[in-house]
Amino acid sequence: MKETTMEIQKKYGKSAADSGSTPVQIALLTERIKHLSGHLKISKKDYASQRGLLMLVGQRRRLLGYLKKRDLPAYNTVLKQLDLRK
Repeated sequence: MKETTMEIQKKYGKSAADSGSTPVQIALLTERIKHLSGHLKISKKDYASQRGLLMLVGQRRRLLGYLKKRDLPAYNTVLKQLDLRK
């Protein structure tokens, strides 16, 4: 997980140590959502993880709304790179 975090920070951040910018946070949340979705396909009755997934999706949605208000070109590039639909 640490290696994927570093790769995401390099790809979406302004520098390799950039972990706080909005596109990096959205990309990290997307990776966690994909991982958790795979877990929930196997463990259908894991309701605690299901709640955690919903919280992550909501947090990513809020960050996407913030990015859309502040920087529309960056918002569009993040959507294309992460293959998210809006």
